[in-house]
Amino acid sequence: MRTGEPLPAVGEVLAALATGLWHWDTATGLVTVDAEAARLLGLPAEETVLTEAQTRARLHPVDWNEITGVIRLAVAEGTLAEVRIRIMDDQGRVVRVVRSRSKPSFDPVKRAYELIGTLQEVTEPRPGTPAGRTAVTGDWRRSREAFLLDAGRALAEARSTEEVLRVAAGLSMPGFSPDGLAVFGVEGDRLTVIGHHGQRPGDESPFTQMSLQTDYPAAEVARTGRAVYLSSPEQYKSRYPLTWPLAAHFGRQSWAFLPLTVAGRTMGAWMAAFTYPVAFTPDERSVLTTVARMLAQALTRAGAAETQRELTEGLQRSMLPTLGPEIPGMTLAARYIPTGGGLQVGGDWYDMIPLPGGTSRTKSGGGRFALVIGDVQGHDVRAAGLMGQLRIALRAYAAEGHRPDAVLSRASRFFYGLTHSDGVDATADLRFATCLYVEVDPVTGVLEFARAGHLDPAIRMADGTVLVRATAGGLPLGIDPDSDYPTTRLALEPGEALMLCTDGLLETGGHDLDTGWQRVRGILETHEGDLEELADALVQAVHGPSSHHTTGPLADRREDDIALLLVCRQGEGSGLGAAAPVRPPGRRTVLTVAQAEPERIAEARRQVRELLHDWACHDQVDSAVLLVSETLTNVLVHTDADALLVAEVTGAPGERRLRIEVTDTSDDLPHKRRPGELASSGRGLVLIELLADEWGVAPRGEGKSIWFDLYEPSAGASEDVSEGAA
Repeated sequence: MRTGEPLPAVGEVLAALATGLWHWDTATGLVTVDAEAARLLGLPAEETVLTEAQTRARLHPVDWNEITGVIRLAVAEGTLAEVRIRIMDDQGRVVRVVRSRSKPSFDPVKRAYELIGTLQEVTEPRPGTPAGRTAVTGDWRRSREAFLLDAGRALAEARSTEEVLRVAAGLSMPGFSPDGLAVFGVEGDRLTVIGHHGQRPGDESPFTQMSLQTDYPAAEVARTGRAVYLSSPEQYKSRYPLTWPLAAHFGRQSWAFLPLTVAGRTMGAWMAAFTYPVAFTPDERSVLTTVARMLAQALTRAGAAETQRELTEGLQRSMLPTLGPEIPGMTLAARYIPTGGGLQVGGDWYDMIPLPGGTSRTKSGGGRFALVIGDVQGHDVRAAGLMGQLRIALRAYAAEGHRPDAVLSRASRFFYGLTHSDGVDATADLRFATCLYVEVDPVTGVLEFARAGHLDPAIRMADGTVLVRATAGGLPLGIDPDSDYPTTRLALEPGEALMLCTDGLLETGGHDLDTGWQRVRGILETHEGDLEELADALVQAVHGPSSHHTTGPLADRREDDIALLLVCRQGEGSGLGAAAPVRPPGRRTVLTVAQAEPERIAEARRQVRELLHDWACHDQVDSAVLLVSETLTNVLVHTDADALLVAEVTGAPGERRLRIEVTDTSDDLPHKRRPGELASSGRGLVLIELLADEWGVAPRGEGKSIWFDLYEPSAGASEDVSEGAA
């Protein structure tokens, strides 16, 4: 080039130097290469755009993983990222080695890297030589630090011995990655094999239960705590002639045996074996020693966690009951899933208690029994201990033959004494417990509830309709030793199922009680399997597949303990009970509203609305809710009696009838009045006459009942009604 002539273009200069240019944007996932870079990658020599997957397919997988580590380190240090990469052909063979130099940048908004760099072919040195040790990266220090950073993070995140071994097997050391690994442990005076990689199953047999006095490198390392490095088969054979035949058939060329030491105690040994000679320079030994220390710590943590899980799972399992023998006419299912993180033990529990005596004992010997579900505050060992004591106390009080209200009253006094014992700081660690206790008569299906601050039960009717049944209740156990616990009596019809649960079933996954209940309700309404399958479906809807007692990674993601109890009364018309039509024609609910409980009118409105969840005409649903409110209020305002609400839906969809009947013990019959414009009462019968299809007042032997019917229109007719109302 003559003086004064313009400089050639950058592309011409790079092409003359056999250097390719490439650009990688991780935000778009695209890699752009010029013609020379494409040729070096084994592609046609023309500018092209590749996806990350297409690019990765051309590179050695070990080198691709190392590229990401070098890039992160270069961004952190503000330096160039330099790495040597093996290019592979379609048969997986190395065709050339290229050197890449780039200046990476990181966009914190996009959380993406952008790199512009060069590719240039280099001669690949022989593995194990000083040059070969830098064949993976041009900067040993930077590549080593990136590797150790990734290895430490991966080992720290491993939760079990199996995960630790899997991470160790996947480690790709800079420039001298082993192809065979083994982790040895010590039991008494014996060497054991905890795990291995790179060998076939069964190859570990000669090395298991080997005496620590054996002339074998791992035994010597475990015995002395000093590392052993063997750079060649000849060195191995000369130092350990007795056990060399055991290692010879693996075809390895170099071995490193390092002690696994924690807190000054050698717990075992780690073997890294290579198919090519390795000199084990000070840098290489430093990397191996660091990895061995991290591996020892990870194995110790994993072993302690596994032991803790076994102990806590055994503790929780010993505290939870089995459901015992089958109850004639009843089907039961239960699940318990502990919370994750730390101890997998907590205060949730369930129980099934056979009750003494009674007039409803069946011919097979089964009789009344009690179901209990509860939650002691906390997720620690103290919560579990208190739960165990409370469960024993409840069983004792139930076995004495006490009624549900008396059982909870005594349990509250007992629990108050446990948490407010003398000598304990009154504010140090006070606990309370919620509990739902239900006495079940399997012959009649009668359920008698007593509730201490717990969630209300839910009933799944034979046709899939789900109602939350409001029950009277008192304070959680342990707050006031003199609390009262009123009872509520309900009847479980043939084919209906009762669900009791703790709040973990509803509130897991970022839900509150309302949204969590809607999620669970959908499963209850649509599930077609048996009771065990329903229990699994409810748990899986919350947090994926689960067994009766779940541990491991699934349990580690739990936000709260989950206890679940399901009981179904067998009989006609339920997919959960005996074989019969799955969708029977009727559904029914009964509710008492006392003079002192006007707030239960809101509960009556809610139950009627739930009963009509699939009613064809929404205007009729609103009318039914309004009329229920009017008739119940009429009883409370104009009489001194309590009101009994019976709501029943009969018939096939599209031609069903809703009958609402409100009964009281007053003999005074209602009269239709014409209220003035400003009147605050007198509209009840007027509304019934306007909105109901049929209605009437029926005297009883003692008192009276007022009833009304609504007939469901067909789908087309319901649309016409809605349009007319609009």
